[in-house]
Amino acid sequence: MDNKETEFQRKLLSTFKVEAAEHIQALSSGLIELENAPAAGKRMQVIETVFRAAHSLKGAARAVGLAEIESICQSVESVLSALKRKQLDLSPALFDVLHDAVDALGKLLAPAADESFAREKLLIPDLLRRLESAVKGEAQPRQVLRPASSEEKTVLADTVRITTGKLNSLLFQAEELLSAKLTASQRAAEIREALSELATLKKERTKIAPAMKAVQQAWEKAAKRNGSDKAGAQLRKLAEFMGWESAFMKTFEGKLAALAKSAGHDQRSLGAMVDGLLEDMKKALMLPISSALEMFPKMARDLSRDQGKEVDLALSGGEIEIDRRILEEMRDPLIHLIRNCIDHGIETPEVRRRANKSPRGSVTLAITQKDDSKIEILVSDDGAGIDIAKVREAARKLGLISAQDAGAREGPGVLPLVFQSGVSTSPIITDLSGRGLGLAIVEEKVARLGGVVSVETQPGRGTAFRVVLPLTLATFRGVHVRVNDQRFVLPSAQVEQVLRLKREAIKTVENRETVPWNGQAVALVHLADALELPRVHDGSAAGDTVQAIILGAAGKRIAFAVDEILGEQEVLVKTLGKQLSRVRNIAGATVLGTGKAVPILNVADLLRSAVKVAAVPIARTTEPQESAAERKSILIAEDSITSRALLKNILESAGYHVAAAVDGIDAFTLLKTERFDLVVSDVEMPRMDGFDLTAKIRADKAFAQLPVVLVTALESREHRERGVDAGANAYIVKSSFDQSNLLEIVRRLI
Repeated sequence: MDNKETEFQRKLLSTFKVEAAEHIQALSSGLIELENAPAAGKRMQVIETVFRAAHSLKGAARAVGLAEIESICQSVESVLSALKRKQLDLSPALFDVLHDAVDALGKLLAPAADESFAREKLLIPDLLRRLESAVKGEAQPRQVLRPASSEEKTVLADTVRITTGKLNSLLFQAEELLSAKLTASQRAAEIREALSELATLKKERTKIAPAMKAVQQAWEKAAKRNGSDKAGAQLRKLAEFMGWESAFMKTFEGKLAALAKSAGHDQRSLGAMVDGLLEDMKKALMLPISSALEMFPKMARDLSRDQGKEVDLALSGGEIEIDRRILEEMRDPLIHLIRNCIDHGIETPEVRRRANKSPRGSVTLAITQKDDSKIEILVSDDGAGIDIAKVREAARKLGLISAQDAGAREGPGVLPLVFQSGVSTSPIITDLSGRGLGLAIVEEKVARLGGVVSVETQPGRGTAFRVVLPLTLATFRGVHVRVNDQRFVLPSAQVEQVLRLKREAIKTVENRETVPWNGQAVALVHLADALELPRVHDGSAAGDTVQAIILGAAGKRIAFAVDEILGEQEVLVKTLGKQLSRVRNIAGATVLGTGKAVPILNVADLLRSAVKVAAVPIARTTEPQESAAERKSILIAEDSITSRALLKNILESAGYHVAAAVDGIDAFTLLKTERFDLVVSDVEMPRMDGFDLTAKIRADKAFAQLPVVLVTALESREHRERGVDAGANAYIVKSSFDQSNLLEIVRRLI
């Protein structure tokens, strides 16, 4: 047995001891409860509970090869089974032998070097005979034993088991404190800004002080000549006020400075506490990657044998710890990658011999830590490599590339297509491959976790898949950008570089704008175009420079032009809920310290959207116009704050004036007080739902022609028909929600 297997067995035994201690406690408590003569109905329930504990302990002992514990549990099960069948009567002698069995189990969990462990093993045959006699109704009285010495007591484990649900809840609450940290930072910044503005006011006031003094002196001289001091008296009052104001401002500035100092201290203290708590909570959810790799050696062996191949699987880096949630999500993608290597990559022994290779193929799964926040998983093989020509042809048949484009594309431009759904180089469909879904699932899962996947291949020498993932979920570093008046967040992990370019550096290649980066031309797309937002010239785009951000995923890189790059900070990810589980280009949302909800963009979606965007010169922004959208006003009725914020952002970004209501009654009240051109409503809302709101709108002569769009999770035919009957102009199902579809419907209706 090698060192790795020995270490694994040691960890497995340690885990078993924690579990076994719980089962033994349950056995002991159950026997005591049973001994206290509960009612007949309760008695059978307790017997069942004790029976289950013995059965579970038996199974766990078998898994770690502890035959003595397994045999005792088996005999205890037999006694309890006879009690369940009412073939035995409860008696003091029976309880004695059962308690002795439980005591023996506890002592057998002691370290092997413990004297009580050795002695207990010698007593096992006698204990088993007593249990066997008990099954026959011949329970023997308990033997008198001396109390165990302090050295014989089992040392309690320094661990405690807690459900993952409770851990997740604690982490969620700790993560919510990040909002408080960001808010404290925002308030401290606002106080500093107020202090700066006060300093500006003092500076400007100081500038006019000599002028006020000169005016006062001139009026005093004039008063002496005219013999009247009425104006001078007024000026003296003004001078006295300015003197009082100066003293007040000095005092106020001191108080504001002290407040700014206190706010800064509170911000730093809260930040340190929140960061420390979050870090500790994240560590509590961290597991070694090895816990997810135990199944792979057998899986690789079975797959290779089924296909008549010989494969060695090498694992490394299993000691690195990662967020348990990421580990669970990555189990299937790793299975897909290893299957892909064995099925597509590794050749049969005969083919490998003809290629002067070892008949045994090699698959490697290696995990390395890139920095404090990311890991890299490498899955590689020494097989035949990916056939670029087959990938190109498969993509052409699916319409992913044109015949002309297929002929022009080189290997690096074709290889990322293996992650497209439906692209497969397998000539037949089997239970392992041929459907072209495996690698598409890998990319989708990795992107959802905030990671990136890429592939490299060499004909005849093998293929390597590289997956870069964050160590933890929920919080991450994000780059904040501005497009028009809308802010967005892009995951820092997928940001290759932030650029400030001179306009003359932008070149047009094959009717597409490009920018130079690391010796290559990278396509340039305006982020507003990819998000289907209007490009409005607000004065910030004027000048000789352009701000852009290069994003990369699955070997693809595209530069996105933005109006402003605002900086990078830690953000807390909020999901959009089940109703909006898949919105194109949007991965989630975050709440800034100001309380504003900001969308987090999905980089993989953005790259796909950017490919479809027609080339438009970046310098051609449009001047503000009195467009139809800018003159239109829309009312949103939605009880979910997340869905409401998303719909509001989408419509406001398209140039509409938007008001929001929390339910149907609130919406109808707003309709009575303000003018709107269209209503977008959810269906399931408290007090008044969307169907009733639509019917009420249609019943009112003032709103009879007002367009109503229902956006709902209810997608059955009956619900659609009910929406039409109520008078809705459009019915959009949230499960297939697409912001471009919503905007198209709105434009058509108003």
